[in-house]
Amino acid sequence: MKANYRSHMEIAPGLHRVGDDVIACYLLVADGRATLVDAGLPGHIRPLRRLLKKLDLTERDIAGLILTHGDVDHIGFAERLRSEFGTPVFVHPGDAARTRGDEKPPKSAGPEWRLGSALRFLGVGMRFGGRTRHPKVVRSVHDAEVANLPGNPQIIDLPGHSAGSVAVHFPSAHAVCVGDALTTKHVLTGKRLPQPAPFTDEPALADASLDALSELDATIVLPGHGPPWRGSTASLIDAVRAFGSSR
Repeated sequence: MKANYRSHMEIAPGLHRVGDDVIACYLLVADGRATLVDAGLPGHIRPLRRLLKKLDLTERDIAGLILTHGDVDHIGFAERLRSEFGTPVFVHPGDAARTRGDEKPPKSAGPEWRLGSALRFLGVGMRFGGRTRHPKVVRSVHDAEVANLPGNPQIIDLPGHSAGSVAVHFPSAHAVCVGDALTTKHVLTGKRLPQPAPFTDEPALADASLDALSELDATIVLPGHGPPWRGSTASLIDAVRAFGSSR
């Protein structure tokens, strides 16, 4: 998989990535309205606005923002959308306190890293960073729920990376956004292979949760970090587990 650092790109008709292979969020457009999955870092609102302008849309056309979990590199501009444009922010109850800033992630053992990749990750943080404003008000989503939003996104519980981690499945696009349930490019080592994501709260639980994706009707898997995966979810899960067992 070749690295791609464009600030936004079309994944499939109506489905767009905001960000790059380091940090990404996703926009699904249907009938002139949009659903956003994750909110990157605060500065990622700039490429989002460029994409919206290209699509002849504005922030007010985003019907809802679904967070795959509450880590700071996924909630970046969420409060800005909520407070300035009235965009509802949805998150699983297991991550509500983390999203609001009432609870910090548990400390995890420092993952392996390589200088070049770590510097690139830090560089993205500097380019798109700033003061993260935690969303003051969030709404709940639950496993198997189909949200009343463009694309009819279905919520899939994937606890492990965090207590309330979820995937967001867009059946019409045959795509699923998985947040940090897995990664296709490790942000600190640069390894471009399907693998477990770093900074995971409960690695064993995260691995077991992947089974919920195994029979999903999706041929595009969109991680929060790394390039899109094209192929069956079952083959992706096998690749993640093969990587883990080889270590």
